[in-house]
Amino acid sequence: MLKDKDIRESLFDYLENEYKKARFFEEKMIGKSRADVVMVITSALVGIEIKSDADTYARLESQIKDYDKYFDYNIVVAGGSHGLHVSEHVPEHWGIITVDEVDGKPDFYFLRRPEINKKAKLQRKLELLWRPELGVILEKFGLPKYANQSKPFVRKKLIEFTKMPLTNAEITRIKRAAKLEGVEPVIPESRLDENELSTAISELLFERDYEKLLSEINEFRKARNPRRRGTKKSTSVKRIRRRNKSSK
Repeated sequence: MLKDKDIRESLFDYLENEYKKARFFEEKMIGKSRADVVMVITSALVGIEIKSDADTYARLESQIKDYDKYFDYNIVVAGGSHGLHVSEHVPEHWGIITVDEVDGKPDFYFLRRPEINKKAKLQRKLELLWRPELGVILEKFGLPKYANQSKPFVRKKLIEFTKMPLTNAEITRIKRAAKLEGVEPVIPESRLDENELSTAISELLFERDYEKLLSEINEFRKARNPRRRGTKKSTSVKRIRRRNKSSK
């Protein structure tokens, strides 16, 4: 009987062969659930839930709701005991990969390819990014830096930019640039295109460097919360031992 630990490494090899370019993150919190695997591919995020022969469907309904909030595509990897009826437990847009044990090794088969998940929320995808990565996105699209602002603040602003129309000055600049190039101007509907933002999220996760990011996060925290200068007052508590006075 194949268990989760028997499946993962071989699954990554199989998916890399299928998608050519992929990066994997394991055990990521998404809402109230924990995604077994997040696969980053070109311009998209794929949530992967593993149901080995040792697992049940007890939590799958709530997991599906969380997966559908975060990922462009979702896939369930089902062990042999689930293979025949797993399609009854996941939405039609979810992909299905079956896994059986052949000669002592996992053998995978794409029973159903995933389709685009229309329930995915851009706000949720932004929650997967760290603060320095949000800063990269702001710089990439020429937006204000919000240097000392928190992650929730920056995420909210990015979503606002996807709904904010261009100013007259910005439209004029686009028209002038197009005229100089001798082409028809293309005026975006908003200051930040949702598809471009989604692609940028995938690119950042694909290139994530944990050591560099941790260093940048520490610097960001120091900048936001500088230590007070001057003599540090003692915060120790002195204990006084009471002695009984002997009677004379």
